[in-house]
Amino acid sequence: MARDIQLKERWDYLVEKLSIKFSDGDPLELDAIIYLVGVQELGQYHKKYKKDDKLDLMHIAICRLLEPYGFYEFSYFDEDGWPHYTFNEELPPLKAGEQTVLMKEAIVGYFLEKEFIK
Repeated sequence: MARDIQLKERWDYLVEKLSIKFSDGDPLELDAIIYLVGVQELGQYHKKYKKDDKLDLMHIAICRLLEPYGFYEFSYFDEDGWPHYTFNEELPPLKAGEQTVLMKEAIVGYFLEKEFIK
């Protein structure tokens, strides 16, 4: 139970901090934060992305976020600097709420690792 409370507190703090920085304070949703992780991982910040690129950025983010859990493994950067991951194993069947908790946990872990939050 204490772990759930800590995750919620960290998540709320992270959303607030990212929202101030990237959306003039309007609370960012989960998908927007996943997108930001993708842009961070690609490292090409000041570029306009097409719809397909945005989906690819979200895919990069999901691979990176689930890498510590063993579901993906970084493989290489292509000639355009895009990271590629190898799929290791299927996610276990999760209900929608469980998927959300897993992603929030992974995102909080990512931003703790990057020392954006403590």
